[in-house]
Amino acid sequence: MYEWHRLIQIVVDEIDERIKRHDDDEALTLQSLSKKLGYSEFHTTRRFKEISGMLLGDYIRLRKLAFALIEVRDTKIKFLDIAVKHGFGSHEAFTRAFKTAYGISPKDYRKNPLPVVLRTRISVFDRYFFGLGEIGMVKSAEDVKVYFVTMPAHKFLHVKNYESDGYWDFWEKQDKIPGQDCHTICGLLDSIKGKLDGKDDVIGKYSGQIMAQIYEDGGKKAEGYGVRLPINYNGRVPANMLLIDIPEMEYVVFEHGPFNYEEESETVGKKLWEAMNTFDFSKTEYKPDTSSGRIAYFYFVPESFEKRIQPVIKK
Repeated sequence: MYEWHRLIQIVVDEIDERIKRHDDDEALTLQSLSKKLGYSEFHTTRRFKEISGMLLGDYIRLRKLAFALIEVRDTKIKFLDIAVKHGFGSHEAFTRAFKTAYGISPKDYRKNPLPVVLRTRISVFDRYFFGLGEIGMVKSAEDVKVYFVTMPAHKFLHVKNYESDGYWDFWEKQDKIPGQDCHTICGLLDSIKGKLDGKDDVIGKYSGQIMAQIYEDGGKKAEGYGVRLPINYNGRVPANMLLIDIPEMEYVVFEHGPFNYEEESETVGKKLWEAMNTFDFSKTEYKPDTSSGRIAYFYFVPESFEKRIQPVIKK
């Protein structure tokens, strides 16, 4: 089972790379992708649907549209040029496909880029999801850095859950709520411009999307998933999401540098938890602050860092 998930993940990654390179349609055919795996077209497409729940051709088309949408939103490139670049035979064909996928024409979307659900890159092979854990070939020797920062006021667009415990459990519970499943929420967040973290033009790797712990009245707390936005953000809030104001406040940051996701994630996570649990606040002018309205963030970007940001207050 694991082997085919891993092979399909290779195809998924290859599709994105070929779209980014603007390879011709021949490079994105079932024949070409099957050949890369060394299996027949029939076997590859059957396995892809079994694992991903959709046809390979549909997935390729929706990923092309996701990349095209970013160009519609962020550039002044002519629609015909965008259409040709992403393999559509005409302006009309591109417009039909775009409107079918997003419910709005490219022209109207460029004028008013509302949140839409992009087809994010699927992730069908994850060692931790399958319970395989890390490979254990630790290469990173960086220790955890600890420092204090003042984070300016901003907004947090998110969904939240009072019952979940950690990333996997969060999405397992969210997937049972109509319109708040991982694909819908991450696809919406991918389409929103102006995120304070990550890059707006990176789609499918959840750029700028973060977990959070939200403290509320009466000692209640919830886990949330979303993006930080400028305090003056006035875009539309999707019906299935929440937007809250986060005032300027001070935080303590526990940060580990870049690491290999498959080889080091468990080790890095343990290092961070140990640093947090053993940190001596008595030697600082701060103490933890979990009062109502406070929020803690968790960033997980293996190619750059993993960090946990906890709210603090001066003693």
